[in-house]
Amino acid sequence: MLLGMICALASAVCFGTGSVLQAVAARGTAPGTGSGVDPRLLLRVLGQWRYLLGLALDGLGFVLELVALRALPIYTVGAALAATLAVTAVVAAPVLHTRLGLGEWLAVAVVCGGLAMLALASGEEGHLRGTPGLRIAVLVFAVAVLASGAVAGRLPDRARAAALGFGAGCGFGVVEVAVRLIDDFAPSALLTNPACYALLIGGGAAFLLLTTAFQRGSVTAATAGMVIGETIGPALVGVAWLGDRTRPGLAPLAVLGFACAVVGALVLARFGEAPAAERTEPESEPAAAAPKGR
Repeated sequence: MLLGMICALASAVCFGTGSVLQAVAARGTAPGTGSGVDPRLLLRVLGQWRYLLGLALDGLGFVLELVALRALPIYTVGAALAATLAVTAVVAAPVLHTRLGLGEWLAVAVVCGGLAMLALASGEEGHLRGTPGLRIAVLVFAVAVLASGAVAGRLPDRARAAALGFGAGCGFGVVEVAVRLIDDFAPSALLTNPACYALLIGGGAAFLLLTTAFQRGSVTAATAGMVIGETIGPALVGVAWLGDRTRPGLAPLAVLGFACAVVGALVLARFGEAPAAERTEPESEPAAAAPKGR
């Protein structure tokens, strides 16, 4: 369990630092011609070295997340990934020339306190591997997340940011659940397991939606949607279908710790904003890019 918690926190550090780099890169990339989600945006941002460095940190964070998910309940890993926003806030101060007020430092402390409570209360990961029906349901949900981007990208500004962020969070949540549904790593088993395809589709959809939110969305709305999407749903799936539990008698402490981590993250939602010099859009465009939890 200790290794799992270390990996979860290290993953949050990687994702949080990568978020700052990718936020700057996405805002420095020319937007597409349409108002919806533009798959070619990913190709354009890949020409930015900061995005590539952020992507490398994402890759390392993802590997660490996989290790954590094989050792800890989903609710613990999800809360730790919400702590990405605390990392982003601290990194954003020197890199993006932002300033943390007293309220935000308190929010960072609340996130850390929530994670400490979860570390004390969490049991081992559940040993249930899910039914074939659950694997298929996760795949269907991943496809629905991808399809939702076409609708979300055409909503009014603030609703669009929240919808794109929530969709990205749901995509990241699919990844969290899918990892737990893969119990045989033989090539033949991987090819016939719907969870493998759910992981790929959910992860790809999440990055596409989040990159669009980086460039076009309100940081507060997008990040709030993302945090909710990637924490609450997967945590419930872990408890209801995969056997995740707390240590005996410590369920209230786990619930309190989870709530503190998520609420503290929402307070820090504004961080990850690109500096004015890096922006290519006019001043009337949305001014921020949402940091991510993945």
